[in-house]
Amino acid sequence: MRSLLVIAFLAPALLAQTPRPKPYVTADQLDVKVLLAAPVPNETELPEVHRIQDTRTPADVRQAQADDAEEDMFVFKTVLGDKFNGASLPLTAALSARVHANEGVITNPAKAYFKRIRPFNFDHTVKPVCKVKDDPNDYGYPSGHSTSGYLEALVLIQIVPERRNEILARADAYAHNRVVCGVHYPSDTQASKLVAYATMGLMMNNVEFQRDLAAAKAETRRALFGGE
Repeated sequence: MRSLLVIAFLAPALLAQTPRPKPYVTADQLDVKVLLAAPVPNETELPEVHRIQDTRTPADVRQAQADDAEEDMFVFKTVLGDKFNGASLPLTAALSARVHANEGVITNPAKAYFKRIRPFNFDHTVKPVCKVKDDPNDYGYPSGHSTSGYLEALVLIQIVPERRNEILARADAYAHNRVVCGVHYPSDTQASKLVAYATMGLMMNNVEFQRDLAAAKAETRRALFGGE
């Protein structure tokens, strides 16, 4: 009993000491606020946000909420099947975690610069169906989730190039679900696509990324296609 109490007491501290994955790109390498144009006025896109809110189905909401909860490469299991999962592919999961780590490093300075208020904070008739922060300064341009989704897609295409079209279509749907959630405007996600492509260009010149990509590619292709 004492051992269990000690573990319970120490668990938060141990979790806090878990190192975060190291991103492949730094904010110094990519100044997103220079790369992106200023967002259009919020009023311009509110009609589209309301249209999506008014027409989203329960199935749309469930998928948007599922995508909201997952920010790794394995959202593409809908394309590649059940064998494509983090538990079975530890090297691919590690690569995905490092790719995802780039999102905040790259997008947060731009969010702070553009200060675009999210739809539900700008117009209280917008009702989000995904988790939100109780912080009016939690800005939305560009979308972090969408940046991560597009970036994971671009990396996955290096691993499974023959499924390129399906992977990119799934990335578009993942980004669109941020608008279905009611937490972004369409142009937030469009900007994220540009950010992801720029980030990918930098990552491709990173020696550590190339090493991790090669290991993940071998692991994933072996799991999906056998001896390849």
